[in-house]
Amino acid sequence: MSRLRPADAERRAQRPDSANFSEALARGLSVITAFDDEQRRMTLSDVARIVDLPRATVRRALTTLVELGYVDVEGRLFRLTPRILKLAAAYLSSNTVSSILQPVCERLCQQVGASCSVAVLDGDEAVMIARAVPARPPSVGLGIGYRLPAFCSALGRALLSGMADGELDSYLSRLQPRRATRQTVIAKPDIRRLILDVRKKGYALVDQEAEVGIRSIAVPLRRFDGKPVAALNIGVQPEQMSARTMVAEYAPLLLQEAAALRKQLI
Repeated sequence: MSRLRPADAERRAQRPDSANFSEALARGLSVITAFDDEQRRMTLSDVARIVDLPRATVRRALTTLVELGYVDVEGRLFRLTPRILKLAAAYLSSNTVSSILQPVCERLCQQVGASCSVAVLDGDEAVMIARAVPARPPSVGLGIGYRLPAFCSALGRALLSGMADGELDSYLSRLQPRRATRQTVIAKPDIRRLILDVRKKGYALVDQEAEVGIRSIAVPLRRFDGKPVAALNIGVQPEQMSARTMVAEYAPLLLQEAAALRKQLI
């Protein structure tokens, strides 16, 4: 096993259960997550630069992933294979939230003729775990696994609204908001106000702050004991429906769905 760099060794020592922490597994996962829609095919040097690890370490991780079938290599370029979807499938099949809510998304999508998604909070991002889109008009956004900044998306603000005050303060203190579009609100006092507003109203409405051309309304989904576990949204293109109409028509619908689902979510 390669020797840890001083900075890595210090981070490892600070972990609560450092003796049982698998550095090799952590590095392998960082190599997998280095690939995305902008970095679909990369050389070993590309991956090493992105994950900030020695080339020798990255070479061992990539070689292992190739052997296991999760990565393919053509010449000097590496890419993920469809087998990587087994990792996502393991989560989706074992998570009761996604299995319960996928049919809900499909039903709502057919009912309103717009995209419908469910997301959970993962760090500072809202990650879609269920989604349905109409055949026409063209779908808004991307699919399951798609990530949005929590602070400026409707799904994210609905999720953040469930945080206790101290937890929300901690989140905002470390948040470094960046503009995703010209409409993105990045002043922390304003972000806090918008999140607290979701608590009062019960829904979050975001107009092209996370992505250009997407207007979204979302509500938090709470389990039987009141703890928020996910968020449910409907998204449209701005020319399809005004913000006022979305609030009037979709907010009551989403709140009704959230209330009906509460006993099913555990």
